Amino acid sequence: MPVTDPLSSRRSGGTTSARRRATATKVATVSAVVTASLAVLAGADQHMADTGRLDAGKTIDLSTEVQPQQSAQAVAFTLPEIPQIPGLTPGTLPWEPHKPAIETRPRTVRPVAGALTSNYGSRWGAMHNGIDFGDALGAPIAAVTDGVVIEAGPASGFGMWVRVQQDDGTVGVYGHVNEILAQVGQQVHAGDIIATVGNRGQSTGPHLHYEVHHPEFGPIDPAPWLGGRGVAIESLGGE
Repeated sequence: MPVTDPLSSRRSGGTTSARRRATATKVATVSAVVTASLAVLAGADQHMADTGRLDAGKTIDLSTEVQPQQSAQAVAFTLPEIPQIPGLTPGTLPWEPHKPAIETRPRTVRPVAGALTSNYGSRWGAMHNGIDFGDALGAPIAAVTDGVVIEAGPASGFGMWVRVQQDDGTVGVYGHVNEILAQVGQQVHAGDIIATVGNRGQSTGPHLHYEVHHPEFGPIDPAPWLGGRGVAIESLGGE
């Protein structure tokens, strides 16, 4: 009669054998991987030793053989060239011809275009403290110098006047005006139109009566004062 192992014995023996075989397979696989890795590392070390070995007596020139990687990729940097303006003289800026006119305009101008008709001094038994310019009614009157308007309106004997504190401290008086075109406190420049020629007050015809009052000496002759500032006034007969 054949001997039959119990089912439990067969199962136990079969499981143990299978586990042993699986363990042996894993060990063999790991050993193979480790061996292959060691071989690769050994080969790499040998390659580095071969390539890094120097011939006996050979000298390394660091200036030619060893160069930073960046030096091979260096890019030269130069400043951009400033474009030149054609026809421009060196040292001359293109906007110089367009500087404000205030730098070249005259400091003193003639108040009206009309001719001198009366001098400064004694006239008809009284003192004539200014000079007269005959001109058409409504002709423009210009500020003689830079200054500030200090009075503008009615005035005894002149009908209407404009008084300007001038750039040298004197006061310019514009009398017998027909229309006032400036206001008190206004800053004016030489040549600015401040009024028009009139025939108001004690006047025998359209004209401008112009006076210059010095802060220390009072009224002075406007003709030499204007001449000293570059505006020549011809002397003619009385009014």
